Amino acid sequence: MTGGYLILERPNAGIVLSTNARFYAIVKPIHDEVKPDNWAWAWTDVKLTSPQMSRETMYKLSLKHLMLHDSRNSFVQYAVQYAVAAAYANFDENKKDSLHKLLLKGLDITILGCNDFYSYRNQIEARGLPLTPESLATLQPFASITFNAGESNGENCKPEVAKTGLGSSAAMTTAVVAALLNYLGVVSLSSSKDTDLDVVHVIAQTAHCIAQGKVGSGFDVSSAVYGSQRYVRFSPQVISSAQDAAEGKPLEEVIGDVLKSNWDHERTKFSLPPLMTLLLGEPGSGGSSTPSMVGAVKKWQKSEPQKSLETWTKLSEANSALETQLNLLSKLAEENWEAYKGVMNSCSMYRSEEWLKQGNEPSHIEVVRALLGARDAMLGIRSYMQTMGEAAGIPIEPESQTQLLDATMNMEGVLLAGVPGAGGFDAVFAVTLGDASSKLIKVWSSHNVLAMLVREDPHGVSLESSDPRTKEITSAISSVQIK
Repeated sequence: MTGGYLILERPNAGIVLSTNARFYAIVKPIHDEVKPDNWAWAWTDVKLTSPQMSRETMYKLSLKHLMLHDSRNSFVQYAVQYAVAAAYANFDENKKDSLHKLLLKGLDITILGCNDFYSYRNQIEARGLPLTPESLATLQPFASITFNAGESNGENCKPEVAKTGLGSSAAMTTAVVAALLNYLGVVSLSSSKDTDLDVVHVIAQTAHCIAQGKVGSGFDVSSAVYGSQRYVRFSPQVISSAQDAAEGKPLEEVIGDVLKSNWDHERTKFSLPPLMTLLLGEPGSGGSSTPSMVGAVKKWQKSEPQKSLETWTKLSEANSALETQLNLLSKLAEENWEAYKGVMNSCSMYRSEEWLKQGNEPSHIEVVRALLGARDAMLGIRSYMQTMGEAAGIPIEPESQTQLLDATMNMEGVLLAGVPGAGGFDAVFAVTLGDASSKLIKVWSSHNVLAMLVREDPHGVSLESSDPRTKEITSAISSVQIK
């Protein structure tokens, strides 16, 4: 929600809201038992199944070098390698013997992603349905993802379904890492101990960075593990041993070093104040390339260091102001719930310029002023993001988005509206008060904007007792769901 571009550099913070869109990883053995004469085997089988892509692939995992051979998906490859290496790095010799026997049974990994990670507006329009969340709800859960004709046998085939920008690669990587670490006994996710989540975070963060070939801010993996938060990135050098792994050091030692590194990221619990609803909208005006936009901003910083620093400082102050006002609103709700609830319900029916008229007591006026303070901070954030985009020559808040966001913020009961993350044409978000979201959804639909089904869910990784497709209890399965 805040921290676009700034979050790439310490000590700038960003507010990250996690949603109820989840990736699931289900891990179980391929074979029921291993014969004693097979204990010395140096290889084991890994079966990767993606029902949505109608794909089932067998790989070989070297138990000597902990390398997964011929993997098509680098995110899954490093998730598997690093999770297994973390088990070897953590265990004593007795436990390593048991781990070896468990791995010889093979790893059967099934990955499922909620529909919210993918855009289905073309399918909805083709069926003649309106662009509404109700139309999205008619899709089967975990709907199939079809591929472009002529590319289905290629290694780099691209889904016809575009992504909605909810961090699918980070969520998938974290799901696979968490499920494997739980299955192998490195962590116990049922206990939800911070120390266990920290191990999941370190391994998932490292796997995701190495798989994508660059060290990003890591906010997406952090929110997948811990949920909604205020986030300050880690220093890139904490994963330097993994980046240098090609030099021949055993992977077990490499991951051991990463686990012992001084992970200096900062996270503070954060969630939207009560009686607020997060809405995400898909304008359908084409996607944007985050890496190229980040590159353009960095180029501008080098060419105009003084001007860029001034803009970044003002943007950082506006981000902090929004965070302060939202935290104040949470505090006011806790201290005087009835006054807070009354103001939120009243303001949900009016445009922002009418809100001060809804407060006739000091406790009411305090809530209204915090709401207006949050709005002003968001308008400042948008203004500085626009300035940065114009200076860098990129559409951080394109004109089409500006018109939509202005119209959105002028509606009854709308607190905030903006472009998330790096901006561009991908998506818009809004935060509404009380029951105001239903009217905004209709207005968005009339502007050809599809309101998505996702809502804020402040929780991160969790252990499930059932397969999400059937909700039937299964045994000996580590099923992990991640935002």
